[in-house]
Amino acid sequence: MRIPGLGGQVMARIGAVPQALPGGDIYPALERGAIDATEWVGPYDDEKLGFYKIAKNYYYPGWWEPCSMYHVMINIDKWNTLPKQYQEAIISAAREANLDMVAEYDAKNPVALQRLKAAGVQFHRYNDEIMKGFYKAANELYDDESAKNPKFKKIYDEWKKFRASEAEWFALTESAMDQFLSTSL
Repeated sequence: MRIPGLGGQVMARIGAVPQALPGGDIYPALERGAIDATEWVGPYDDEKLGFYKIAKNYYYPGWWEPCSMYHVMINIDKWNTLPKQYQEAIISAAREANLDMVAEYDAKNPVALQRLKAAGVQFHRYNDEIMKGFYKAANELYDDESAKNPKFKKIYDEWKKFRASEAEWFALTESAMDQFLSTSL
């Protein structure tokens, strides 16, 4: 399966053989049978690269990437030398770029999803047992990495606290509303 990074490491723990291929190499690898599956971005970009012509089964949710998000990384020492106005300009530009990207994909993905369905793609939701397996493997990977990498541990420990707080909040708000709307339409 073409899946790089931490997602690939998690997939390896459950028995997949992850491959890190650049975007342009995925279609030919699927076509030749060099890989059996791929992860990419979402319906719009998957359709653009033509994966549906070869891979007619689409599995979701993409647990390794629940949403797209841009990242900007700047060396802290260099950041601290920038004038405050430049820091604020970079922060504002990064926020705007991320919001624009999310809005664009929220508009393009539903339309692409319908085209993929019309092209005969079959959609399959990972069942709860599989999702729990992914979750368990991911958390074991993060715990293992935390045990050997103090920088990872520092970030991961704070992130886990934040995630728990957010999960409680989202259960009351976005998740509850999404659940209602998805079953009421």
